[in-house]
Amino acid sequence: MSPRYLPLVFCLLVLGFTPKAWANLRQAPEPELRELMQQTIAQADSFQDRFDAEVWLLDMSTRLGRYLKDAEERLSFLRLVHKEAQKARLNPELVLALIHVESRFDRFAVSRVGAQGMMQVMPFWKKELGRPQDNLTDIATNLRYGCTILSYYLKKEQGNLERALGRYNGSLGKPHYPAKVINHWQNIWYVEP
Repeated sequence: MSPRYLPLVFCLLVLGFTPKAWANLRQAPEPELRELMQQTIAQADSFQDRFDAEVWLLDMSTRLGRYLKDAEERLSFLRLVHKEAQKARLNPELVLALIHVESRFDRFAVSRVGAQGMMQVMPFWKKELGRPQDNLTDIATNLRYGCTILSYYLKKEQGNLERALGRYNGSLGKPHYPAKVINHWQNIWYVEP
């Protein structure tokens, strides 16, 4: 079997779609994980249908496992990423690639210039928005800010991803950062349509 289909097979196993040939597997999916996946899928309101949610969440959860060990935390995070990316009209896998490069999925990351959280949002945005109480290490808040900022820069640059990423990172005109994010997107997080 092609490794490409392993996430789908795992998803079918987790959800109980087991053909007779698989009935004697030594390691059946743990009931807690099955329940967690079902709850997460039910709460994933930014997907077109349940099957899309199942496949995407399982695939991304598998890829993200080395960075976020706890399955519940991983699935909750992925649901938020998908939701905020969709709201901002961004590709969720692009957002994952940006987070990978910016913070390696560390919600408490702080850069040398003071950017905070997974998407490395500069704190001056809180003042600009009149929301000094916002916590940029809160995952939902950080994703909302980061996705909105990236979406704005994409519109400003008329869809030019390299320039938008350069603006996001404060390195407009320097190819290193955009190339790194795009490389992570294409080689680690990209999903075939």
